[in-house]
Amino acid sequence: QVQLVESGGGLVQAGGSLELSCAASGSILRLQAMGWSRQAPGKPRELVARAANGGNIDYGGSVRGRATISRDGAKNTVSLRLNSLKPEDTGVYYCAAYQGGRDADWDVTWGPGTQVTVSS
Repeated sequence: QVQLVESGGGLVQAGGSLELSCAASGSILRLQAMGWSRQAPGKPRELVARAANGGNIDYGGSVRGRATISRDGAKNTVSLRLNSLKPEDTGVYYCAAYQGGRDADWDVTWGPGTQVTVSS
């Protein structure tokens, strides 16, 4: 099992920025990507950003142009920076670790979630 430890959530003013970090440990030999998703009350969970081992990066449409995701050299940590925060960025942010082989469906392990609240 992979374990995910998240940090960086909290209260942020609109127009500001935040940085979230996540560290993976445990069974990470088949780790293929790491990223972040978020869920607002009454809304489905949505992708924020995902960074694959090979360098491919995906951003959710609601944060494209405002978000930057990065991985360290060991590929067991991921950081997300989100600028120009809006109240609609409020939600629980979940770190995700994607595991599997190439050209195969990936299993995802979710972190416990960290609350991000953007004040107006």
